[in-house]
Amino acid sequence: MGRMESDCRIPMSCLRPRILALHALFWILVSLRVFGAALLSEEKTTVARPVTTPCWQMEEFVVAVECFRCNTFQSSWAACIQTGYVEGINCTKSNKDEYKSCRSTLMEEHLFWKFEGAMLGLTILFALIVVARQRSLDRLASEKVRRQIESI
Repeated sequence: MGRMESDCRIPMSCLRPRILALHALFWILVSLRVFGAALLSEEKTTVARPVTTPCWQMEEFVVAVECFRCNTFQSSWAACIQTGYVEGINCTKSNKDEYKSCRSTLMEEHLFWKFEGAMLGLTILFALIVVARQRSLDRLASEKVRRQIESI
């Protein structure tokens, strides 16, 4: 009979302390880089915020115009940039009319079906990968059994 194959998928050379320490150091550096970049971008966004806050953040408001899609003229508004949809609001205390970014039910439904389609596609893709891998493993197993029978 041939030599016994190990069930271990990780080469033993990868388990040496020096290599493990280098891997740990690499991932620590990558993590620091990612978190550092996130912290720097967060600091920049807090500094860049305008001094005046919209009235709808400080007081109660009434929705005057339901959520609608921004046209090309409105697309430069700060409220339109976030989602592409705005709703007209009236602040009750200061009686100001402003626009607030909103999420349309039509947009939400579109995003939902897009997500569902992506998940269905991934499900089919991974099912095909599993079937192909299983056939490959079955072929290898039958080949191994055939070799064992021939060696007898």
